[in-house]
Amino acid sequence: MLIPGIVPAQISFNFVKQDTVRQRLSLYKGNDTKREAALKQIFSDAGCGSSSLTEQVIPQKKQPNVICVLPGMTDQTIVVGAHFDHVDRGDGVVDNWSGASLLPSLFQGLATQPLKHTFVFVGFSGEEAGLLGSQFYVKQLSEPQRSKIEAMINLDTLGLGPTEVWLSQSDPRLTKLLNGLALNMRIPLSGMELNGFGESDEESFIREKVCTLVVHTLTPSTAHILHQSTDNASAVHFSDYFDTYRLLSAYLTVLDSQPVPAGHVCTAKPVSLLPSPRPRLVPGRHR
Repeated sequence: MLIPGIVPAQISFNFVKQDTVRQRLSLYKGNDTKREAALKQIFSDAGCGSSSLTEQVIPQKKQPNVICVLPGMTDQTIVVGAHFDHVDRGDGVVDNWSGASLLPSLFQGLATQPLKHTFVFVGFSGEEAGLLGSQFYVKQLSEPQRSKIEAMINLDTLGLGPTEVWLSQSDPRLTKLLNGLALNMRIPLSGMELNGFGESDEESFIREKVCTLVVHTLTPSTAHILHQSTDNASAVHFSDYFDTYRLLSAYLTVLDSQPVPAGHVCTAKPVSLLPSPRPRLVPGRHR
């Protein structure tokens, strides 16, 4: 059933194949320098040309941010970010190659259609060292550039289960749009607070009053995987992961078509989500 007002009739969605998403997820191996090089190569393979693909050197970190710009008809901007660095313990597949390796696929789905917004996809370096990449990225923007960012979508720790939103770190307008689309597509979505688990890259944008949406899949029953040897390829439930990809890919297309309501002020506070097609994960029920 289509929900009126969520998906305009003229919008179509372009998804990359499951095998492509799976293959890109498999390129997590190696240290952060190798992961940065792999992410840059995936962007290139996805069609982000040399004039649009750059590395932003960070003074405090060996690895740069990887930035792919997809121009739209205006300079109103939507930033989609995920950090590619990881801690030494474990392979860091979930945290956060799962998010970083989706960025080129999300770019690829949008690149085939005309866009109102300019999309900026950023693989952030140094998140685990204190949000170094995202803080540097935001601070290097001029005030006019920051004011043009209508939304920052942060992807962190995907594939552990159905899609979740960190509600208290997400703007209600952005959250409600994602919720409506999830219901439309019959993809599970629920809210899960991560307060006490640490910060992620959206925090660098919240400090500058940018609207944010934080998408993850962490629950109390899967928290033990983070920063441990159990963060490996076997921790990813690929069907859930691909559902998250499809939902995000469609969401960016719809978000591009949505005008920001006059007078809207970005906030990050909990909102109620409509019921998902299947129950959310709870402690003791992790598959």
